[in-house]
Amino acid sequence: MDKFLKRMAWLIIIAPNVYLAIVWNKMPQRIATHFDINGNANKYGTKNEFLLFMGIMILVSSGLYLLLTNVYRIDPKKYAADNKYRLQRLAFAVVVFMAVVSFMVIYAGVNGEVHLNIRYVFAAMGLFWAIVGNYMHNIKPNYFAGFRLPWTLENEENWRKTHLLAGKLWFVCGLLITIICLIVPIKFVVICWLIILLPMLLIPTIYSYVLYKKQKTINAVNR
Repeated sequence: MDKFLKRMAWLIIIAPNVYLAIVWNKMPQRIATHFDINGNANKYGTKNEFLLFMGIMILVSSGLYLLLTNVYRIDPKKYAADNKYRLQRLAFAVVVFMAVVSFMVIYAGVNGEVHLNIRYVFAAMGLFWAIVGNYMHNIKPNYFAGFRLPWTLENEENWRKTHLLAGKLWFVCGLLITIICLIVPIKFVVICWLIILLPMLLIPTIYSYVLYKKQKTINAVNR
């Protein structure tokens, strides 16, 4: 299964560029490269600039994949090897998300003045977070992925409880973001996205700190 994911990951990384090569001759000389919150193009570039942008995208996607799938080799935490396969699946989710965004950008470029529906980008982010949340509760203590706070890194129980809560929260909130972004008026998409994102970050952080203070109090009493 893991060998299959590796092969598929590299195919997914290069797929947008294969699509770009196929449609290259259909692309106009003036290509939309940036869009406002309503999905309207507000910046344009040449085909060569667009090609450079796509080259950067594939480098970023490849770099993130290589980092996540090999970071266990340099992680000093004792559970580094245990995270190998979990991070590989997380890396796969990252390259899929990057590929989806790349396909959307290329499609917008090919169709010239096409309106890029931002809601689908944010909906894809929500789905990505849900996938991350599905794996988060299984990630062991490490210095590269998860809620890497001083009190989670120094206490395995704190890390476990924090990521158990965060995994459930990110999964539910990720799906909620996806659904909301597909149904609310586009002008409210970013607002809803931020409103849901904040508790996804703050609740696990505060929860882990409360656990830390509680454990610190218990240790002080037992001395």
